[in-house]
Amino acid sequence: MKSPEKVVNHIVSWLKNYLETSKIKGFVVGVSGGVDSAVTSTLCARTGAPVLCLEMAIHQEENQVSRALDHIKWLEKNHENVSHHRIMLTPLFESFVKGLPPTEKNEEQLLSLANTRARLRMSTLYYFAALHNYLVAGTGNKVEDFGVGFYTKYGDGGVDLSPIADLLKTEVYGVAKYLNIIESIQVAPPTDGLWSDNRTDQQQIGVDYDELEWAMNELEKNPSMKGLTPKQTKTIQIYLNFNRQNQHKMNPIPVCEIPDEFLV
Repeated sequence: MKSPEKVVNHIVSWLKNYLETSKIKGFVVGVSGGVDSAVTSTLCARTGAPVLCLEMAIHQEENQVSRALDHIKWLEKNHENVSHHRIMLTPLFESFVKGLPPTEKNEEQLLSLANTRARLRMSTLYYFAALHNYLVAGTGNKVEDFGVGFYTKYGDGGVDLSPIADLLKTEVYGVAKYLNIIESIQVAPPTDGLWSDNRTDQQQIGVDYDELEWAMNELEKNPSMKGLTPKQTKTIQIYLNFNRQNQHKMNPIPVCEIPDEFLV
């Protein structure tokens, strides 16, 4: 990244302008212990507007919780406009699961429950957003939001604005370093924290973010995929498979248009 300072100042200015135009009072951010939410919450804090950070554990690994709380503590120490709540969503999640009809435990059921966790958190974020007249700031980056669609529809994809969605993951890390985000977050393996086995993003996708970014850039320059090694071709196929299957997340909701002659 050529100028993380300019990137940070640009995003903070954009956030300030959006907040002023919308006539909303502040931001609410879900803080997970990962680099994306740490960067997003810090950028929001730099606007000077009120920022409410929510740590929303659902059977969370202790290291994820401790990183999230350490980051929030660091933010509150450096920004008087930051406050937080710890919301334990595990009982709510368990109550929801108990109310469901019995089903076979398989990968599809695990994925459905993982998405349910994300949607419970989204509902919690919007509860506090409505309570305080705040905007929900999304934490998705460019690879997740527009490359492989690696987020939950109406979960972490349900936000009011996306401050870092034009930054690749490596660029997010560059901003994190410039912002002096705590070291434990900068070195932690990326994970969405939605699975009981604590699987990482790379374990779910099959390649790491550097490879996904390479695939995005390579397809722009070389759409015919000429001259690639077998490993490079496999990486691009993984990227394309996720991109294709997740178009329903990245495209507007389809609307069945009724011919005018049917309505007149």
